[in-house]
Amino acid sequence: MATILLVDDEPKMLRLLELQLGQAGYTTLAAPDAERALTLLGEHPVDLVVTDLRLPGMDGLAFLHAAKRLSPALPVVVMTAHGTVETAVEAMKAGASDYVLKPFPLEELRLVIEKELAVAGLRQENQSLREALGQRYDYPNIVGRSPRMQEVLALVERVAPTHSTVLLGGESGVGKDLIARALHQHSRRAAGPFIKINSTAIPESLLESELFGYEKGAFTGAVRSKPGKFELADQGTLFLDEIGDVPLAIQVKLLRVLQEREFERLGGTKTLKVDVRLIAATNRNLRAALEEGSFREDLYYRLNVVPIDLPPLRQHKQDIPALAEFFLARFAAAAGKPLAGLAPAALAKLMDFDWPGNVRELENVIERAVALSDGDRREARVQEEDIRLELAPARPAAPGGALLPAGWTLEKWEQEVIRDALRRAQGNKSQAARLLGLSRNAFRYRLSTMGEGGEGDPDSPDAPEGG
Repeated sequence: MATILLVDDEPKMLRLLELQLGQAGYTTLAAPDAERALTLLGEHPVDLVVTDLRLPGMDGLAFLHAAKRLSPALPVVVMTAHGTVETAVEAMKAGASDYVLKPFPLEELRLVIEKELAVAGLRQENQSLREALGQRYDYPNIVGRSPRMQEVLALVERVAPTHSTVLLGGESGVGKDLIARALHQHSRRAAGPFIKINSTAIPESLLESELFGYEKGAFTGAVRSKPGKFELADQGTLFLDEIGDVPLAIQVKLLRVLQEREFERLGGTKTLKVDVRLIAATNRNLRAALEEGSFREDLYYRLNVVPIDLPPLRQHKQDIPALAEFFLARFAAAAGKPLAGLAPAALAKLMDFDWPGNVRELENVIERAVALSDGDRREARVQEEDIRLELAPARPAAPGGALLPAGWTLEKWEQEVIRDALRRAQGNKSQAARLLGLSRNAFRYRLSTMGEGGEGDPDSPDAPEGG
């Protein structure tokens, strides 16, 4: 039978539950407070937790969050008094599986436990069957049949039902926004809003008001109050893309929201409470940013509860045929061209390319190919000549194994790489900075040394969505 951890500061209640559940055949562990319960969770395999919400020291909600961090799939049943039903609802939002109101018949608790253990057993059985039969994790609009992407999607499936903060890492264009949406759609917050904000697409001076809102008169032009993204995402999910570029001053407010679930609007004094799950994404090495002092260490560890790293396309090229067909079907239908697929030579050309822009670059190449293809003939296919790849400019050979080509300086090489990034990003400076793994300030400085208008804001109105 299952092992159940019981947490209650009332000795008589704790003993009664031990006896009743023991007679029902369960193995029980008992803890008078949350601290002891967390110790037992670390020492013993537990199948389910039954906990009171009113506990000495760490309260039941805080214990629930801590237990879910230790074991996201662990079922937790909370006990609460009739007068605090709202607290039980908060616990459900935080990841509790069910609740019972005190005083309750022991038979009711036993039935709730049986139901939750049955559900947990079905989930485990389903996962085991998938692993045994080689079944794949499938999500709408996500093509990922390769082992690397299946690992990512398996992690999404395990993490989505929890309340845990997720940090998505990976190069620009790998599809972080799609994974964020999948996490939301398969969570208990799926009926709530999914709000996305890209920190590099908004000037630093406006980012704080976009995130936290502002009150009337907070600054020149604030003629009325406006809610921020955190308020709009209440009861749902906030996807904060390019978290590595958030200024330090705003990082402090983000940390407070993650820790205390509260904040004030810009220019306001009223403290607002929100229930938001945060999913953050970055294409930067945040550990390097910690060493540089451009990212707070405490915020990093708050964000990095569940890290999910998305591989670049060159590391899962097995997915290129399916991705190409997926994009081809979409763009061909939009263009009204009855294209039957890719010619073998066209597919081979795609497979041989290194894809520095990842899935987003592949999508753009396929869209261009559909536009160029002769789709008027029945059963026409995209041909090799329709595939136009943006190859990096050729570099002069470096004789004798020199690090730089003859006649080149390090400064000249760096400037050429920056210009190449701008060409790839079609002049979009924010996108070019992301391709190079640079912050906005670092990219602005390098442009200014080249006389390329670095004093202006590197953002442009048509800044693309991150991914």
